[in-house]
Amino acid sequence: MNIHEYQGKELLRQYGVAVPEGAVAWTPEEAAAVAQRLGGPVAVVKAQIHAGGRGAGRFADDPNGKGGVRVVRSPEEAAAAAAAMLGHTLVTRQTGPAGRKVRRVYVEAGCDIARELYLSMLVDRESARVVVVASTEGGMEIEKVAAETPEKILRAAIDPASGFSAFHARKLAFGLKLVGKQQAAFARFVGGMYQAFQALDASLIEINPLVVTGSGEVVALDAKFGFDDNGLFRHPEVEKLRDEAEQDPKELEAGKYDLSYVALDGNIGCMVNGAGLAMSTMDIIKLYGGEPANFLDVGGSATKDRVTAAFKIILSDPNVEGILVNIFGGIMRCDVIAEGVVAAAREMALNVPLVVRLEGTNVALGKEIMQRSGLPIIAADNLADAAEKVVKAVREAA
Repeated sequence: MNIHEYQGKELLRQYGVAVPEGAVAWTPEEAAAVAQRLGGPVAVVKAQIHAGGRGAGRFADDPNGKGGVRVVRSPEEAAAAAAAMLGHTLVTRQTGPAGRKVRRVYVEAGCDIARELYLSMLVDRESARVVVVASTEGGMEIEKVAAETPEKILRAAIDPASGFSAFHARKLAFGLKLVGKQQAAFARFVGGMYQAFQALDASLIEINPLVVTGSGEVVALDAKFGFDDNGLFRHPEVEKLRDEAEQDPKELEAGKYDLSYVALDGNIGCMVNGAGLAMSTMDIIKLYGGEPANFLDVGGSATKDRVTAAFKIILSDPNVEGILVNIFGGIMRCDVIAEGVVAAAREMALNVPLVVRLEGTNVALGKEIMQRSGLPIIAADNLADAAEKVVKAVREAA
């Protein structure tokens, strides 16, 4: 789960991490009131969407205008900037051409920026550690920095047994060329950030840019949070920050049935039981020249209703031109899958090719249910056969 910048900064503030003063606004009038309350000579109005590159982005109805981050010098300018963003679609390098509609803005006090740095914290699977990543190249895409100037990427892995220590901060501070008071401020910042990461079951905290002010303070000028969905049951205070308007409606619907669903860009819908089998299914679809439209794992204990819901979610994607159901029945029974598929196909008036490969518990009964259904279901003997058949069927139907 992701949250907005202003929500992330509020969480960081609770753990002693330095962030500028600011408040969210839903209307131009609220934006003006916040700017008035901040009282400084300069404020910044930021569009709040779940995507990076807002400053360099452009609004769909004003592609030659300013982006989603604007400096203002009066309450009137804050209101005008908010009016130009609210209700409009912001297109950035991360949103794709469809963009995201701006429903709220964040009005923040200006900051005396002396330097811009990059700082993030994430779980590194290779080392099985929380790793702090830092760079002197703040404000830039870290992927570009890593590709073009990898020597400017600093890393510090944190042992889960001992946790964050002062030497981690010193190592990074020296690499970032921080001096004197800046080093102490940086150590406090990273220490608080690590506390937030651990306490909130975060999977990512990214500060880009992290700024060093003229007075030597270290402040988060942006904040991106990602959370481990499996840990949200422990954090109702985080769960309530979810903005459903920023999520794919299909993924939201899948969540209601405890289905693992991720929308992709292809045209072949996949319904599989087991994450590993789902990944293999997507790989073999690509091997045979197709493109998967989704990752969908119904799990090992799916019911007929969950399977029916999963099938409906796949069919609700207008890009889907064919469906591959690949089930290896262990805990999951093949007849349950077959009943769900048949029920959903009838209810949704199936009009795309459907290939089904079943193997395992009650496989004979499952195949019999589909055969008796009278639906144009294409049976497959194995995974390679299924992938080849669905790709061929989609091409022939085009």
